[in-house]
Amino acid sequence: MRIAAWLCAVLVAGSVAACGGKNYVTVTVPPRLELTQYQRAALTTFTVENAKGTLHELATRRFAEAVLHAQRDVEVLEVGTVRDTLAQVGEPSFGPAAAKAYGSSHDVPVVFAGHMKVSNVRASGGLASFGVPHVEATVAVDLSVALYSTRTGGTIWRSGAAANEKVGGLAIVGGEPSFSAKDPAAAYGRIVDRLVSVVTQDLYPTYERR
Repeated sequence: MRIAAWLCAVLVAGSVAACGGKNYVTVTVPPRLELTQYQRAALTTFTVENAKGTLHELATRRFAEAVLHAQRDVEVLEVGTVRDTLAQVGEPSFGPAAAKAYGSSHDVPVVFAGHMKVSNVRASGGLASFGVPHVEATVAVDLSVALYSTRTGGTIWRSGAAANEKVGGLAIVGGEPSFSAKDPAAAYGRIVDRLVSVVTQDLYPTYERR
């Protein structure tokens, strides 16, 4: 018994010594997308597919807030809708020509553009005033955001996210969902926050124990 106890003590002491010889430190890993090198970035209002209303506008504002929170030494220039610029350059969706056009018109080295797609709307509710259906619904929303060089038109970074959640303040007009709540943040802010949180992960530093 004494020999067994002695051997156990030796093994435990050896294990403790082995573990104690390793010193761990927490290191900061820089964000995968560093915007400070550009100093200024334009942000276009996200486009939206299969829906109307303010969902994409809320998402654009929340994205801008996340960028400024993640990297405080960058200036975000919110330049509004891309409709006129796309018509001017003849592109059906945001691409190299549109990116270059923003470089010329706003003197920025890079520009963000995003697109939201709404699908699988499963509504429940009734008629609001004037017979317009005003409902809650479970919707699926995809958000994709890209950063373009305004000099070359090339894509520097791209990220995407998808979420499925119940939202309020939804009207079905002509068979198409319209996000038109008086308080958008309360009605569908949660799904927007989920999407923005995922697509902006690359803008934040991470931490590793080494």
